[in-house]
Amino acid sequence: MNPVLHGLAANPSLPPEAVDRLIALADDDLADLLACRPDLGRDQAVALVARAEDSAVRLAYEGRLTAADIDPVVHPQVALALLDRRAGRPEWARLFAADPDGERRAKLAACPGLPPDVVERLAADPDVHVVAELAWWATLDVAARLAGHPYAEVRRAVAANEATPAGTLAALITGAGLPPALHCLVCDREEIPFTHDPHCPRPDCDLLPGAPCDGSHESVTHDTGLAALQNPATPTGAAVHFAEHPSLLLRRALAARPDLPPAVCRRLAADPVPGVRADLAANPAIDDDLIRVLARDRDPDVRRGLAYHPRVPLDVLAHLAGTTKTGETLLPRIASASATETGELARSPHPAVRMLVARRRDLPAGVRDALAADPDAKVVKSIAPHPGLSAAQLRSMADRHGIRVLAQVAANPDAPPELLEELALHDPPTRKALREIARHRRATAPALLACLENGRARPVAARHPALPPPVIVGLLDDSDPQVAEAAAANPSLPPQVMLELVPQRRVLG
Repeated sequence: MNPVLHGLAANPSLPPEAVDRLIALADDDLADLLACRPDLGRDQAVALVARAEDSAVRLAYEGRLTAADIDPVVHPQVALALLDRRAGRPEWARLFAADPDGERRAKLAACPGLPPDVVERLAADPDVHVVAELAWWATLDVAARLAGHPYAEVRRAVAANEATPAGTLAALITGAGLPPALHCLVCDREEIPFTHDPHCPRPDCDLLPGAPCDGSHESVTHDTGLAALQNPATPTGAAVHFAEHPSLLLRRALAARPDLPPAVCRRLAADPVPGVRADLAANPAIDDDLIRVLARDRDPDVRRGLAYHPRVPLDVLAHLAGTTKTGETLLPRIASASATETGELARSPHPAVRMLVARRRDLPAGVRDALAADPDAKVVKSIAPHPGLSAAQLRSMADRHGIRVLAQVAANPDAPPELLEELALHDPPTRKALREIARHRRATAPALLACLENGRARPVAARHPALPPPVIVGLLDDSDPQVAEAAAANPSLPPQVMLELVPQRRVLG
């Protein structure tokens, strides 16, 4: 890999002539980067297809290639991508339906809007993977028909398809009205009872690790239930069938469904496995009474799940704040708090509660300013990146709390250039602050030069357009390939230098 060429391929200021030169010598990795360029012209896109088909697939999905640009025999993956976008030609679908390559037929089976004759051919395909892929994306009538397929893997795919009729999904769970599955990939290949080795040494084996079959296709049947539980189209009455199932995965999937009736919620709240109770705790289906029951749960994952509940009462959330780690994420109930509630939270005597509301980025000016003057460093860390804070407020935070808040102050979008320079030169240096400064839109050359002294911030700073061009040119030879690539991607790199860095392909003859 040439890091400079890779950086140039991503440089938004790269001259068109240099883009053409890079296409002419592109390998797969370089072509991937070039395919992401928003300024790539049609002729350049077509030229890239000839260099690297995998990268051209991206161009097809982005609508930058048309059916007129592609020969499906020469570039089948690109043609399949166009079919997937409904931008291919019907004759292509018929061509791929007869393709001896099963992977291509499976890719075709996932495409929408296929001609009916192609759908029928794929539904009868001898490769179960092809039929399963069709079942995953099929329309209502086709999905309903494939629910009775002799292979359990096809039924699992039908269970995951949101277009499958509710009655069919219920039948896949209970088995009522469907003939029993006759095959799965395990018993089709091995003498049963058999359990597939989780560390199977066979390089061509596509059986799932640990998959067992004793004749009842239990591993696929289990996964069919899991797919149905995760499918919002599955009727509630069928889903609750799993409330006391011995499988932890199935009970957890049930606990996360937002359509659970109260009786099932209460049953799952008493589940002996904390993971089930934790998934239930975040579920909007539970009522206030059950929320308060789960708030007393001794398991931290359950209380953490409850903190993410969108309707958790604020008094319960205030209690959880002091005992539960929720990271730096804005909690849903805090995000939806009214103006009155937000003001009350900001005046809480508990710093952990004030810290939660300080994570919002749409606070009224009065609330924002009060939190900016908070005596607790954790609260200040949370509010420091809030837009609208003045330079004086940001500087006051840094003066009062020092290195504990410098990175968050540096991340504020309104931090002025002179403050960023001060933070970049802080003694001792603060690594996280330097990384924030290195990516800040207002960072100046002096601040960025200081960032270059830090190994973690150096690649970020090397990409910043405020870096002086001579410095950028010097970084092209950096011993760290990440830095060299970032410098080559810097839009302030002089265009003539870019052209000199891209070799011209020699014409023989």
